[in-house]
Amino acid sequence: MNRIVISIFLFLALMANSQTTVKQTAGRDALGDFAPKFAELNDDVLFGEVWSRTAQLPLRDRSIVTVTALVSSGIIDSSLTYHLREAKKNGVTRTEIAEILTQVAFYAGWPKAWGAFRQATEVWNDADEAAADEKERFARQMIFPIGEPNTAYAKYFVGNSYLAQVSDAQVPFANVTFEPGCRNNWHIHHADNGGGQMLVGVAGRGWYQEEGKPAQEILPGTVIHIPAGVKHWHGAAADSWFAHLAFSVPGENTSNEWLEPVSDEEYNAL
Repeated sequence: MNRIVISIFLFLALMANSQTTVKQTAGRDALGDFAPKFAELNDDVLFGEVWSRTAQLPLRDRSIVTVTALVSSGIIDSSLTYHLREAKKNGVTRTEIAEILTQVAFYAGWPKAWGAFRQATEVWNDADEAAADEKERFARQMIFPIGEPNTAYAKYFVGNSYLAQVSDAQVPFANVTFEPGCRNNWHIHHADNGGGQMLVGVAGRGWYQEEGKPAQEILPGTVIHIPAGVKHWHGAAADSWFAHLAFSVPGENTSNEWLEPVSDEEYNAL
């Protein structure tokens, strides 16, 4: 019997912990003296119970539903501002809120969407957030992960890059992602026998160039074979995120020699 009671207790505790409790005091702060029951319903029922049912509907989705309902009702005052901020906090991105409000405009009315956009641009007004949204959008195009910032090789790159090691066995290879305008320095893969590198375009648009030759565009599916001893560079186009798989071709006494950066003049000439 004790085991049954303990099992039931653990089950109930697990169910309780699966919900995110949303706490709100705005009702009591604003109307606690004037309308205590309304304040109680707002804080304890609407937010304490309904918003806290995250196992049934995640906070992010509840924010989208709420913003859509407010705009559709023509409520574009401070309450919409509050829920736009909550939507941002709950994971709705700048790109997504723009798409949501565009969709709502066709069903709820153009002037309502205009009013909502004015508030949304104030909530999502950071350039870094816009870049993060673009990175997230690009990541969804790929079957390989973007990975972590490529800090170990950052000194050999102009701009930010990301590295995800896909395999260390047999033929090692990684997914390398470049932000727009990012490229690595001129470099050479050395080997006494074999060696070199192979690139396969994954997403976006990029460039590969060997010294003394025209640059080649890399698109998804493009394969680039780089023999050992060839001076070259590769990276993203100026207006596009870019990712490629980089395969290290086995060889004897292999090494990489990093050289000078690709100058802005060379790169912009593309």
